[in-house]
Amino acid sequence: MWISSIVPVRKKNGQIRVCVDFRDLNNAYPKDDFPLPIAELMIDATTGHEALSFMDGSSRYNQIRMAPSDEELTVFHTPKGIYCYKVMPFGLKNAGAIYQRVMQKIFDDILHKNVECYVDDLVVKSKKRENHFHDLRKVFERLRRYQLK
Repeated sequence: MWISSIVPVRKKNGQIRVCVDFRDLNNAYPKDDFPLPIAELMIDATTGHEALSFMDGSSRYNQIRMAPSDEELTVFHTPKGIYCYKVMPFGLKNAGAIYQRVMQKIFDDILHKNVECYVDDLVVKSKKRENHFHDLRKVFERLRRYQLK
């Protein structure tokens, strides 16, 4: 069983953020080589579209449930006890690849047609401005269906 430590990190505004130090876990597990999109190609894919909407996910990593068998890998201790994550935490080296894989499955039928995704960033694109609300609705309905915000 892995037990990670917490590390206080001072933010720019002076407040303290408590982070879990997953370095040992990250070093012990192989890298997920799922390919992330190339940003330049995503930008090129928006050429010729009259309407674009850009969305940034709201703590989307924390909306992906951990496989129950993997929860024990995220155990961390604090002065108040020992805990584990039930959702994917920030700081795991494979979190980006896992999230990208999930997003590509969710948007498979409209990916590169009406939507581009790069981890937790989405670009909804419409060839014609008058279709944009319809395309946005399709993306929002998909996010809602999978309970993503």
